[in-house]
Amino acid sequence: MAFRKSKLTSPTGAELQLYEMNSTGKPKAVIHITHGMCEHIGRYEQFAKVLTANQYHVVAHDHRGHGLTTAPDAPLGTFAKSDGWNKVVQDVEAVNDKIRSQYPDLPIVYFGHSMGAIVGLSYCVKHSDKIAASALWNSGVDGGLLLAVYGFLLKLERMFKGSDVPSQIAKKLAFEDWNKKFKPNRTESDWLTRDEAEVDKYIADPLCGFDASNGLWGNVLEGVKLGGSNQETAKIRKDLPLHMLAGGKDPCSDNGKAVERLHARLEKTGMTDVSLTIHKENRHEALNELNRDEVMQEFVDWLDERFG
Repeated sequence: MAFRKSKLTSPTGAELQLYEMNSTGKPKAVIHITHGMCEHIGRYEQFAKVLTANQYHVVAHDHRGHGLTTAPDAPLGTFAKSDGWNKVVQDVEAVNDKIRSQYPDLPIVYFGHSMGAIVGLSYCVKHSDKIAASALWNSGVDGGLLLAVYGFLLKLERMFKGSDVPSQIAKKLAFEDWNKKFKPNRTESDWLTRDEAEVDKYIADPLCGFDASNGLWGNVLEGVKLGGSNQETAKIRKDLPLHMLAGGKDPCSDNGKAVERLHARLEKTGMTDVSLTIHKENRHEALNELNRDEVMQEFVDWLDERFG
């Protein structure tokens, strides 16, 4: 079984690349998958096969500026010329609307990895009434001084180089610094997973590892700022089931500590079903880690407890 591909025109003007895979039996829910920065949904096909084998439909899409999605204002590595973060969240809503129209009797579960988790948190803040549950993996959101410093450096770079050029500052502060934690390095992407074969596939994929623009990084910081606001996260409905997961050796999530902090903040808002798992040896991409079968089964078990 493979993904079925189609296009969906979003109200933002993007031609979203959709990926679908149907359950092998009577479906329990629809899982809406979104991906991380500088990658695409094609990499999630094995995850979709596991979900469909356990009676869950899968619908997914490439974010604007990624994969096979196209938009007049979003070349590869850029969300939009303006209002990029809101447009990405609006694209998620467009896909959600399609799912609800196509499967009106099935609950929808949002699943986001890394940047997709940050998008998902914004979506939960704005539209938690439109989903039955959410999974936010491998990414935390913190406000404070560090966020302000990153924002200032990006703004300074944008003043001199523009917003539509690759951000060398962000690349160094993020991907390059994260990879240094695994010296001696075999590749520039060792931080992703302990599975060297998966790292090599990522490097060989022309739709992965490209340079993200200064504007895109700035847009993501907008999402981090929103998710770092207790006032904003308090808007999420309190009974929304939320599944959180991180790697104990993932520098993107401060070795899981950023996810732990987000988990604690969400519980303080009064949310009643927020679970957290830290896989101590895992790096950033849980679905491509050496224990991916265990990780995927844990998620299926969590789904079955709520929708089985």
